[in-house]
Amino acid sequence: MDAATTEPDAGAPRTRNYRPEDLDRIVQLWNEWTAPHQDTVHRLADVVAACESGLGVVAVASGRVIGAVVARVERDTAEVLLFAQDKDHRHRGVGSALLAALEKRALERGATTITVLVPATEDRLLAFHNSGFTNATEMVHLERHLTVNPHELDILNRLGGQMLDHGLWDALAGMHREKELIDTRLVLPLAQAGLASEFGVVAPRAAVLFGPPGTGKTTFARAIASQLGWPFIELRPSRLAAEPAGLAASLRQAFVDIGEMAHAVVFIDEVEEIASHRSGDPPSPNQAVTNELLKCIPAFKQRDGRLLLCATNFIRSLDRAFLRHGRFDYIIPIGLPDADARCAIWARYLPPGVPVDARELADMSEGFSPADIEFAARRASQAAFETAVRSRDGRRAPEVLDRDLYRHAIAETTPSTSSAMIAEFGADITALART
Repeated sequence: MDAATTEPDAGAPRTRNYRPEDLDRIVQLWNEWTAPHQDTVHRLADVVAACESGLGVVAVASGRVIGAVVARVERDTAEVLLFAQDKDHRHRGVGSALLAALEKRALERGATTITVLVPATEDRLLAFHNSGFTNATEMVHLERHLTVNPHELDILNRLGGQMLDHGLWDALAGMHREKELIDTRLVLPLAQAGLASEFGVVAPRAAVLFGPPGTGKTTFARAIASQLGWPFIELRPSRLAAEPAGLAASLRQAFVDIGEMAHAVVFIDEVEEIASHRSGDPPSPNQAVTNELLKCIPAFKQRDGRLLLCATNFIRSLDRAFLRHGRFDYIIPIGLPDADARCAIWARYLPPGVPVDARELADMSEGFSPADIEFAARRASQAAFETAVRSRDGRRAPEVLDRDLYRHAIAETTPSTSSAMIAEFGADITALART
């Protein structure tokens, strides 16, 4: 598989590296793109040369190239020479996918900035703006400074980190209370550090997200990294424990490596696995890991441009020293979605044209977590799909997926959070939350 290939849902466009057999289609896209823009500053020969040098990415649907982005690298800058999609596939996210794939390839070639010069009347500026580009001069000259350099990319790959797609924050459905709290306490002080400092606001360095299972703590962590445009590194205890040096030493080395990066959102899920109450004589092996993590956090917090996020379903099990003031700036509860949030989540999973009211489904699924709603929606879709396949009568989704099918799926789904867990979560907010 090509290094730049992405694997979306079946039938959706995918991106891959340019191949020589794509040249004719590249020329067609060039002609379609330049026809209304005779003032283009690049030549087709430049585009072809850049393709051959290895910095061309195409989008493919049903075996046909439907879009392309081509750039050349000079020093630390990748200059976009061609960015085009056929008219039937515009405004469908293809452009943003192409730019995300180009960014990865540019980083591998040592580029730290991507720049593009397009007419001010260009109708595809939205894809650039959605991908983090900003206007530089009037024509419009767009550029985006990449947040990692080649050395940092090596570290990112070694730790299993990634640059996330832009827009994950906006894609979060519902959860308005949690989004508002996280945005004001974590995202904005880091994204607007200069303004925050002017008002005496100290940018956060570390926070704990806690709440019942399936409430979206990992999704929030990834969305924070997406909104900041910083690399996302998830430190998995199971992966670190598999290293020859052992969990404690591997954890220490991971933080040393992260210290070489200018920016990073570091995420540790189910942190109770390595930061539970220390007790027993002799000490358990996990106590050494807890001690190591407690040593790493102060050093991590000394530098700007990084944020440590730890998530747990069982905050009561965490070591008291782990949660004390000075170690974590905020301890933020992530609860079950309210009715508005459930409605927004259901709307995300309803196929187009299905005659079902998301608000009614939200009322039926009170007490469901986002993960529970996703499971119930998948259960209904699977049942409808199987019915359509067996019936062989040509009915489509809007004719099979109905209210009763969703009602049955909800009834057959056991909420992952019990009433006892909800009561315990409320007590934890009172006793431990710090917002």
